[in-house]
Amino acid sequence: MEIRESLDLRKRQVLIFLVLLGLSRADTESAHYSVAEETEIGSFVANLARDLGLGVEELSSREARVVSDDNKKYLHLDLLTGDLLLNEKLDRDELCGSTEPCVLHFQVVLENPLQFFRVELHVKDINDHSPTFLDKEILIKISEGTTIGTTFLMESAQDLDVGSNSLQNYTISPNSHFYIKIPDSSDRKIYPELVLDRALDYEQEAEIRLTLTALDGGSPPKSGTTLVLIKVLDINDNAPEFPQSLYEVQLPEDRPIGSWIVTISAKDLDAGNYGKISYTFFHASEDIRKTFEINPISGEVNLRSPLDFEVIQSYTINIQATDGGGLSGKCTLLVKVMDINDNPPEVIISSITKRIPENASETLVALFSVVDQDSEDNGRTTCSIQDNLPFFLKPTFKNFFTLVSEKALDRESQAEYNITITVTDLGSPRLKTEHNITVLVSDVNDNAPAFTQTSYTLFVRENNSPTLHIGSVSATDRDSGTNAQVTYSLLPPQDPHLPLPSLVSINADNGHLFALRSLDYEALQEFEFCVGATDHGSPALSSEALVRVLVLDANDNSPFVLYPPQNGSAPCTELARADSLTIYLVVALASVSSLFLLSVLLFVAVRLCRRSRAASVGRCSVPEGPFPGHLVDVSGTGTLSQSYQYEVCLTGGSGTNEFKFLKPIIPNLLPRDSEMEKAPPF
Repeated sequence: MEIRESLDLRKRQVLIFLVLLGLSRADTESAHYSVAEETEIGSFVANLARDLGLGVEELSSREARVVSDDNKKYLHLDLLTGDLLLNEKLDRDELCGSTEPCVLHFQVVLENPLQFFRVELHVKDINDHSPTFLDKEILIKISEGTTIGTTFLMESAQDLDVGSNSLQNYTISPNSHFYIKIPDSSDRKIYPELVLDRALDYEQEAEIRLTLTALDGGSPPKSGTTLVLIKVLDINDNAPEFPQSLYEVQLPEDRPIGSWIVTISAKDLDAGNYGKISYTFFHASEDIRKTFEINPISGEVNLRSPLDFEVIQSYTINIQATDGGGLSGKCTLLVKVMDINDNPPEVIISSITKRIPENASETLVALFSVVDQDSEDNGRTTCSIQDNLPFFLKPTFKNFFTLVSEKALDRESQAEYNITITVTDLGSPRLKTEHNITVLVSDVNDNAPAFTQTSYTLFVRENNSPTLHIGSVSATDRDSGTNAQVTYSLLPPQDPHLPLPSLVSINADNGHLFALRSLDYEALQEFEFCVGATDHGSPALSSEALVRVLVLDANDNSPFVLYPPQNGSAPCTELARADSLTIYLVVALASVSSLFLLSVLLFVAVRLCRRSRAASVGRCSVPEGPFPGHLVDVSGTGTLSQSYQYEVCLTGGSGTNEFKFLKPIIPNLLPRDSEMEKAPPF
């Protein structure tokens, strides 16, 4: 899992570098597609790979994905085929309302290198709604004295479809008094008007029932009907009149429910019942009827439900005043909703990388957008993160930002960063939103193992037992995981004649050193070698330290008499390690020993001869001169470093001759802490 995460992170190491290149081309490279609303999920929209001139393998290798402006997943990109498919059913009326055309904006993001392609999806309307009347019955009161050609306003039908599928025509059931007229409208909507074509006679027909039919432009067309009830009244020759045709009010969106908004008043010059006026909304949408209400007697308009500037910014309300005789007048109330700072900014994360390698610089951590539904300063935002962090924010296009590392990180200094993205609007009071992102720094093998000492000195007494633990070396690695696991090893010695593998071994896991055989001080006083410590990273890093082993001497050798030999054999038989120098020393020692023996024999013979001529008996005499010296010694170094002079005494008178070696006259080299004892008589 760590390897897969590491590979995914490496793919994004250069993403921020390519973001700007891709974004700079986002406006020039775009694709336009269309799809009918209510199309089934999984339906084919387009082959994005072919339209963008890319291969299917390239889409998959570059991790293509579709990101919408509102972060909703309307579309799905099949990386195996390159097809752009519907991810959910689209309701054009819900998405765009009466706005036409209904266009959804997307971005296709490609990595390695990073590219952005703008995609516009035009959601086409289908005729999936029938015209409907909000009222099941329309009541119209008409005086019998009404002039032919007089028009009467009627409630219009509602059709959620747009374009040719929207409401197109009205018809009325056949009758002898009325027909339908559709006047031109500045807002291009179709409003029916009932036109009197023949005079009414209250005495002949006091009530007329008609059916009003609304037709849309679909194929086949859909229709809706409502009942029109016409009550014929006695003559009423004055219609209500408003003092002004347009009323304007401004309301903050936090206006309490039930609040009074305005009072609309009309006058009618008629008296009695014909002068009584009732007020109603006409041509009012469902939103208007749910949000406002009018007192039919006083004309007071009150707030019925909360206002929301982010949903609807203004309402145009048509108010009709109808007198008791059925005549009516109209005016328009324009309600403008004023925005207040009631929406905190939103942070929408499009993509995020929660683990980045420590040696990567300018790595994309997150791609996000900031949205504030308020308007003007209430909707303007500032975006920031904490100071003293090795990250920075970079605006891309529109309201998108990227969070990027500004330099290579050091996991050994800090392995985790808690980044708080703070978005604040400019409204009063200011609202802010905080979004926390935790970024983990993944380890890279950038630290070699380090020994606690550059060199180690170990002391081992000779004649040790094999596999004796003689010491340890230790190295640490500041990395983590496998990058910090250290393996110890012996490095080849600089001296090719040193049999290091047979002398010492090391535990690869803990650095313990062991002597493989018994050491002999007389053979090897000291030796040194290097120990390596290697981590398990890729590539592996290593370091080395010098180890010096000093062999301590033990009293394991008895004194050895060089001359005379104890077994009659030449001393050179005792001097076997295998080089030419040793042979030369043995030959030299044998020569000197032979010369010495010959000199002693000659000296004895001379003394015996002189003894016979000596006047005194039993007297010792000292030689007239010293023996020629610098004799050869067989020792650890191979030579006798000092010369010796001996005093010889010959005694007689007992009938036997006695020869003794006495102590040296000049003791240049004495045994440690002792004196040389006299030799037994020879």
